[in-house]
Amino acid sequence: MVVGGGTAGLRLAQRLPVTLLGEEAHAPYNRVLLADVLAGRYAPEVVALPEPREPVRRGVRVVGIDRAARTVACSDGEVVGYDRLVLATGSNPVLPPLRGLRGAALPEGVHSFRTLDDCLALRAVVRPGVRAVVIGGGLLGVSAARALAALGAEVVLTQQGEGLMERHLDPHASALLREHLDGLGVETHTECRVSGLRQRDGAVTAVELADGFVLDAQVVVLACGVRPRVALAREAGLDVRSGVVVDDELRTSDPYIHAIGDCAEHDGRVYGLAGPALEQADVLADVLSGTAGPRYTGTRALTRLTLGGAQPLDLAAFGEATPRPGDDVVQLTDATKGAYRKVVVRDNRLVGGVLLGDLAAVGALARAWEGDEALPEAPLLHLLTHDGGSS
Repeated sequence: MVVGGGTAGLRLAQRLPVTLLGEEAHAPYNRVLLADVLAGRYAPEVVALPEPREPVRRGVRVVGIDRAARTVACSDGEVVGYDRLVLATGSNPVLPPLRGLRGAALPEGVHSFRTLDDCLALRAVVRPGVRAVVIGGGLLGVSAARALAALGAEVVLTQQGEGLMERHLDPHASALLREHLDGLGVETHTECRVSGLRQRDGAVTAVELADGFVLDAQVVVLACGVRPRVALAREAGLDVRSGVVVDDELRTSDPYIHAIGDCAEHDGRVYGLAGPALEQADVLADVLSGTAGPRYTGTRALTRLTLGGAQPLDLAAFGEATPRPGDDVVQLTDATKGAYRKVVVRDNRLVGGVLLGDLAAVGALARAWEGDEALPEAPLLHLLTHDGGSS
């Protein structure tokens, strides 16, 4: 049995004949494309993923695990037994500690941006000229801001850190991304801390900043990151740190329960990306079917994002984009095209890089990084100019 109908759970169900309990009423969908649904480029049914062998049981929320009886309890009162249980519960959006936010119930006009329902709720209220404030300048926040701008909203993007997408981009790439958003009409504020929300009759009217400045807002989008969804595992007495702790067979502290995807923590790391979720599901499929294969030893995750629309932008980031003393760094910038490429090499091995606006070299770079092998005797510039295939 698999609990969770997201990327990891669906992949496992496509590999093995398992019962999959999905909390959302929608068919499993590609979460990466939610910003395109919000912007109106795709209809919701377009982002649906192929159904597994056994139909997904939708709208089923698991509320408890009885490890001794090997059963799960559902919110509708049903109790379902399992031989092996796989937790693929994903993650929840982080709700920042702001004045005006109390618990999980959000004021009118305030939205998370994590699920298809979040996306459809935003689509229903955003019109040309609506004043929208996005809180959070990471990958989700940037995607949401672009989509809202495409709908004609007047968008302000606030980021507490010094640059946009700081987890993935270096300062130069972050600055180029900000210029790109400026060109779309998105007003960006970095090093900007939001302290509270103003409301009237239960509806948001403005966002208050820590420096006293006030941003009028009819719509507020919370894009402050995500947190592994581990309450079910914790209440069942499983070992939980940041995520549900798993070994190289994706097994939790209970030998009959596994965890994969955003909720799983392997070797001290929670990935929160589609690539590792898919790899974990594939490894677990081999484990559960008794197929001899490699165990999970971690994923070298490359983040790749296409921001579509009238002015599309491609970006990719991997490994360590910030060099250490003694590292070799090569950078190429084409201001006219808004393109930027950078790689970091340490001890003749590629350890990280950033590409923005031109991903022609991403295939060759990804293979060199994932292989973690000594680079051939060639000028470092070759890494950025050889296209090597873009897939």
